Amino acid sequence: MATRDDVMRALEHVDDPELGRSVVELGMVRDVSVDDGEVSVTISLTMPGCPLRESFHSQIDEHVGRLDGVRSIELGFDVLSAEEKKALAGKLRPAGAPPEEGVQLDPSIRVLAIASGKGGVGKSSLTVNIAASLSRLGRRVGVLDADIYGHSIPHMLGLSHKPAVVDELIVPPVRHELKVMSIGFFLEDNAPVMWRGPMLRKALEQFLRDVHWGELDDLVVDMPPGTGDVSISLGQLLPQAEAVVVTTPQPAAQQVAVRAALMARKVGMRIAGAVENMSYLVGTGEQLFGAGGGQALATEVDVPLLGHVPLDPRLRELADEGEPIVLAEPEAEVSQAIAAITEKLMASQRKPAGGVRKRLPLMQS
Repeated sequence: MATRDDVMRALEHVDDPELGRSVVELGMVRDVSVDDGEVSVTISLTMPGCPLRESFHSQIDEHVGRLDGVRSIELGFDVLSAEEKKALAGKLRPAGAPPEEGVQLDPSIRVLAIASGKGGVGKSSLTVNIAASLSRLGRRVGVLDADIYGHSIPHMLGLSHKPAVVDELIVPPVRHELKVMSIGFFLEDNAPVMWRGPMLRKALEQFLRDVHWGELDDLVVDMPPGTGDVSISLGQLLPQAEAVVVTTPQPAAQQVAVRAALMARKVGMRIAGAVENMSYLVGTGEQLFGAGGGQALATEVDVPLLGHVPLDPRLRELADEGEPIVLAEPEAEVSQAIAAITEKLMASQRKPAGGVRKRLPLMQS
């Protein structure tokens, strides 16, 4: 017959889905009782109404339910106190880092900045699908929506709830195993962002330094289009970042994409390559927007052309439903094209050069 100690050992295999660590290790198990095969467990959450409660139910059913003699499991929830959140934050900070240093972006994380010269070329949808494709390859991936004025990543990933804040650490929501951060989480409804340069930079610095990204292999950044304040700041804040420049086939898009690539290079980013999006209509091969823009971009800035992505209405439809097409329909032609681009990016990975170190005060939502 299972004992309380048996249940606690089983709970060591239950992870908080956003923090990625055991609820026992993080001190989130409030109470456990066992009475003649009837098990009661109470988990303390970082925020009330956590949308990922179902994950706790399924994990506890799996790990506790297999114990000898367990006939039923009652799972309850409450919320961590301020003191408990402070203790939890201490466990989440990097080992040996004093609290005043904040969270650093580990220099081992590969940063891929998905950039474009202009809007409307499908940069955000490619960001989401490249991130999801990396995750399919077993990578631990974060997505930073740095397109402050045109934030759309939460919508494309079906996320609407606000991040939890644990003693000044922001815990990014998780969807499709992707950790996601966006200014959109902190705005009411569809409110516009009416900020100038210094406020934009401060928000970006916070997302890089006060967000608990945890253990990541890749951080995929949805850059704003063009060469404005945000792009320049990100280039300065992420010296190890590699830019992937997106264009469509027509010369008008290709020429402004060249400017974005040159800006990235001036602020120290390596350009990993170019991608031509909406190259042709899937199923017909019709070149709706002309041809050659991707290759012309790659040639002019002397980088590899990573691939051509067809125009597929299903990509847009699934994005509106919060589902990356590479996960929902991996055999689709557009999914295969994005997977091939992702594999080329994996093959071109270089040793990282450095991390993010400075800390700023927490942004108030």
